[in-house]
Amino acid sequence: MSILNIKQLEKNMGNSVLFPAIDLEIHRGEVVAIQCNREVGSKLIQLMIGELPVSSGEILFFSNPLNKNFKSLSKRIGIVFVNENLYERLTAKQYLHFYKQLYEVKIDINPILEQVGLLNKSKVKISRLTFSEKKRLHFARVLVHQPDLIILEEPDQNVDIESRIIIQKVINEFVSQEGAVLITTSYLESAIMMTNHIYHLNDQGLKKLEVMDEEDNVKDEKEENSTEPNISKEDSTTPSNMQVRFEKIPAKVDEKIILFDPMEIDFVESSEGISHLHVKGEVFPCTYTLNDLLSRLQPFGFFRCHRSYIVNLQKVREVITWTRNSYSLVLDDSKKSSIPLSKGKLTDLKGIIGF
Repeated sequence: MSILNIKQLEKNMGNSVLFPAIDLEIHRGEVVAIQCNREVGSKLIQLMIGELPVSSGEILFFSNPLNKNFKSLSKRIGIVFVNENLYERLTAKQYLHFYKQLYEVKIDINPILEQVGLLNKSKVKISRLTFSEKKRLHFARVLVHQPDLIILEEPDQNVDIESRIIIQKVINEFVSQEGAVLITTSYLESAIMMTNHIYHLNDQGLKKLEVMDEEDNVKDEKEENSTEPNISKEDSTTPSNMQVRFEKIPAKVDEKIILFDPMEIDFVESSEGISHLHVKGEVFPCTYTLNDLLSRLQPFGFFRCHRSYIVNLQKVREVITWTRNSYSLVLDDSKKSSIPLSKGKLTDLKGIIGF
């Protein structure tokens, strides 16, 4: 039996469609991420907890209509919103003890504080905690009543690296105990780092993204790389010994084509078959495939770190280990971008950097 079952759920806002009828099932031991813009993610959660009326369809929690019975079912569900208030005059331990009494549960608070890395801050007032520490305290709160399902809105937005690692470990441990997690995030890289069960949601519907470990994809990638490129008649007349090297990378914005120097590019991300160049905090679509871009950018120190990403190694500041099979690269750009590193590419990267 599924923990959460969304059936033909549809939401219209005025004369516009927020999203058409969608279906989704989440089972025990699963982490499912929905990549969408922040407004859509927020509205989806509001639909689930009954704060917004559904246009059609149903949301079932263990076969019970969740949106109609959230108050009675709330003890079995934990939610961390992107923006939440805290009782800042309380200490971290007092805050969790308050929720322990509220939910009428018998549980030791200290192990939960240790799990989120706040045991040494247990007697510190919340007002003196950093933003990232407060975010981890929210995670501790939803663990107090030991729910079956945790819903997370933008869980790693603006938090530090230490907190990202801790949040990932908390999620992993929770699902290992047969819990389930639903994540809404506007960042594809965040979704990829947290799970392989990723969906993209927009006004066209809910689409599952193809995500797999690199070793599972070696065969597909070799076949893709071995495909002969299409050669036009004009190209076929070019002498075989003539080599033309064009070092700019084109991107189209409206009706204009922008040419970027390779070293301007921080990384390239492929989403729904379109390559996106990330340059100085901005994103530009590119008509080249990821394989085409790799062949052009590799001589300039770019590396295919994931099925969906190419990174400029000159921009890499840190290599982060999240779990035994999960890694990411932190870039030295204005956003301190974090992009996934496939397990199968870790050895290749070590060889390149001489580690």
